[in-house]
Amino acid sequence: MQMRHGECKTVGSKLVAVTVSVDDDGTAQSCHISGDFFIESVSDAESHALLHDLERALISDDSLRSVLDAHPSCQIIGTDEIAIKTAYSRAVSSNLPPLAGAPAQRVGVGSPDAPNIPASINTQTKQPDKSSEYRERWNALKPQLTVIHGHPRTPDEQMAIDETWAREVAAGTRQPTIRLWEWAGPAVVIGRFQSAQDEVNLDIAKQLGFDVVRRCTGGGAMFIEPGNTITYSLYAPLDFVQGVSIEESYRLCDWWLVEALRELGLDVRFAGLNDIASQYGKIGGAAQRRFPVGSGGAVLHHVTMAYDIDAAKMSRVLNTSREKMSDKAVKSAVKRVDPMKSQTGLSREHIVEHLIDWFAA
Repeated sequence: MQMRHGECKTVGSKLVAVTVSVDDDGTAQSCHISGDFFIESVSDAESHALLHDLERALISDDSLRSVLDAHPSCQIIGTDEIAIKTAYSRAVSSNLPPLAGAPAQRVGVGSPDAPNIPASINTQTKQPDKSSEYRERWNALKPQLTVIHGHPRTPDEQMAIDETWAREVAAGTRQPTIRLWEWAGPAVVIGRFQSAQDEVNLDIAKQLGFDVVRRCTGGGAMFIEPGNTITYSLYAPLDFVQGVSIEESYRLCDWWLVEALRELGLDVRFAGLNDIASQYGKIGGAAQRRFPVGSGGAVLHHVTMAYDIDAAKMSRVLNTSREKMSDKAVKSAVKRVDPMKSQTGLSREHIVEHLIDWFAA
């Protein structure tokens, strides 16, 4: 039995990967879908059921569109059935064996074995300016907000607090909250649907003392060292994003952050589905999830920004495929990220204080 791995990056959006188990004659026996996409659903069970049915449909060559239609309570963001099928086709068509001791063989853009199938979505279209609407929504939310600058916590504690507080806001037992994190140790935080062995060099991470933890939202892997990142979470009632598409709600939830960073002289803008960038490169990435509870509910939105970065260490700990960088102007994840320290010359403490003060202004 062999394991093969194919990927497809949607232009301007997310990556989907399919790892396929094939027998000696090349017949696919089972597969697993992973990636930095997002799924909004009424429950974890619904999301898992959707992925399970998509995996069965790939093996049996059934319609993926029919599977998606059969799960109307689930919405995939950042990828679609064309990209999933492409990733699967790239995996099964490869005759390259997996590397010994490494993740299953990656097949994507730049590989001679990759079918030349175009990406299916482009989210890098120009968005209308809705600053006035976003400002009104934030002005209505601010009087209810509790702003907390947390003390250092372990990665596992951070993940647990995020989901617990979101569910409490959804149930109406906690006020809307902004929480700025402090980290007690280094970590790689992977997205809800990512494969740890594909995203992280697990041996190197363990050797360097990095905990690998999974968050409750989708999106990509984040490289964390205490003092080198700025992370915040927003826990807001679903009314805050009422009438706003999931894609647009990323810009709404980060509107305050962009405004606050611009006050520091940064030329900050939204990029792609969930990134925040300047003219020098990516500053941070966001992830989001809705928690419906009865007639209430909450949206959890969190962002990790690079303040400083040990580029050499990050490149050792994280695995970045050619396919993931296929629609970027640069071909290195290290070069793509530009930390705020180099852009502002300000201390991390000064930036965090400025973000907190924004809510009191």
